[in-house]
Amino acid sequence: MGRPGLNRTDVIAAAADLADELGFDAVTVSVLARRLGVRSPTLYSHISSGTDLRTAVTAYVLDELADATTQATAAGEGRDLLVAYANAIRDFARRSPGRYDATTRQRVPPVPAGESRPDSVDEAITAGRRNADLALAVVRSYGVTEADETYAVRLMSSLIHGYITLELAGSFAHSEPASEVTWPDVLDDLDRTLGRMALGRGH
Repeated sequence: MGRPGLNRTDVIAAAADLADELGFDAVTVSVLARRLGVRSPTLYSHISSGTDLRTAVTAYVLDELADATTQATAAGEGRDLLVAYANAIRDFARRSPGRYDATTRQRVPPVPAGESRPDSVDEAITAGRRNADLALAVVRSYGVTEADETYAVRLMSSLIHGYITLELAGSFAHSEPASEVTWPDVLDDLDRTLGRMALGRGH
């Protein structure tokens, strides 16, 4: 039996908070147990392993990110949609760096033959698809052809997430202009590129 009043959702939420405070690498069963004031075996009433814990956190924060971007992009298309989408991701990353790290680094683990797949794997896949569909909606708003959609999503994701990751790491802090200044310029260039693709000029 687990601690009275403690459920799986509480455990995963606490682990996500721990990621923001100490970094995603610190999300382990033992560290989380100390944070919650329980012994490690208690947590195994709610999770099956450390991998299950980290995968569940990834699913949890991917859903949070999808909620944030969905709310920000409720209206608009083309450049307006792109800017709202990109800013929502950047705001999420700056507000919750450990959570954001989980969305970019944790991979859905393979399930060994003969073992049942933890619920967290399906949850992470579903949450990942939510975010993928949102990215696809952005490029489709430009009228990008179906043949170019995958490339357009990869290009957009690489620019947005690459910039954010480098910015969070402090890579832009030692030169001028400030990253705040060049961020809109990056989005402008991305907007023009997606617009050219929509006009059939390819990539």
